[in-house]
Amino acid sequence: MSESRLEIWTAASLVAVSLLVAVPVVIDLFGDATATTGPAWAWWACYLGYLALLGLIFAGFARRPVIVLVPLALCAAGTVLLAARAGFTPILLVFVTACAATLASRRLTAAFLAANTGVVALAVVVAGGPFPDVALTSLVYAALQTCSVWAVWSERRERTARERLAVANTELRAATALLAESSRSRERLRIARELHDLLGHQLTALVLELEVASHHRGDAAAEHVLRARGLARELLGDVRTAVGELRSRPPRLREALAEIVADLPRPRVHLSVADDIEPDEECAVTLIRCVQEVVTNAIRHSEAENLWLRVDRAESGEITLRAEDDGRGAELLRIGNGLTGVRERVEQLGGRVSFESRPGFRVDATVPAP
Repeated sequence: MSESRLEIWTAASLVAVSLLVAVPVVIDLFGDATATTGPAWAWWACYLGYLALLGLIFAGFARRPVIVLVPLALCAAGTVLLAARAGFTPILLVFVTACAATLASRRLTAAFLAANTGVVALAVVVAGGPFPDVALTSLVYAALQTCSVWAVWSERRERTARERLAVANTELRAATALLAESSRSRERLRIARELHDLLGHQLTALVLELEVASHHRGDAAAEHVLRARGLARELLGDVRTAVGELRSRPPRLREALAEIVADLPRPRVHLSVADDIEPDEECAVTLIRCVQEVVTNAIRHSEAENLWLRVDRAESGEITLRAEDDGRGAELLRIGNGLTGVRERVEQLGGRVSFESRPGFRVDATVPAP
């Protein structure tokens, strides 16, 4: 199961449990019993306010979720204290502490845990419970909150570790692709030199020998010599053509980029490279480094589900790279060292690059065709 589906199921489960724990109170409110210690409308206001704030946090509509925690905790506390028979409604306080562990600092999370434990103890006192019940119930819900906090923090550590591993894996694959391309380029140059130095010189000598022989033989011999000379010249031309192809063979950009983005858990990368893209080695290195930086930023900062990468050729013949994700973006774009490096690499080739951070994050780079 992907992380996005797991988060959806977790949010849905918390909302479902929040609805279920209030069922006994709602049933009593529609019966003859007095279900609340105060006005029924006050309990409804607290409970519905709790559900609304929880929904805002899960849906991501709250601009600063940490600020929503305080009214969320107050609504949950009111829901628990206003119920004459609290039942399982203190579970709502456990969810508040879990949200605090997700969104707030450790110190603030500990403050919510202590405050919510006090609310549970006060609810038992208001319900007329003896001291042993107060102490036991408080300890039980304190333990539940502690377990929820520990689970959230463990999941955050695991997620951070996965992100770091994904970033390191992306950087390693980019370095491997660049190293492999550099090795192939050196090997092509070595083979080209060997072909030129060995076969080229020998064939040139053969042509010269045949040229000399053509002046010292009879007519019949001269005809065969002329044919041999023509064949040797054709072979020399073929060798020069092969050498030229080896020297000018473009890097395998599609394979290198596919290797960089392969097997990323999140975001899902959609890669498209046009068939007519044939960059030289310097241009390929720039594009690979740009893609590496975009993928790394998407893993670390964007919280995106999808990342689209497209390498195409413009009508003017330039090579274009467009990268965009469906992440949260940023109200204010701050160019760090990574994006500065992208701009410097592209401009060094005589190209241009632009960044857009809302909505999502988008990079448009254009480099001259080799």
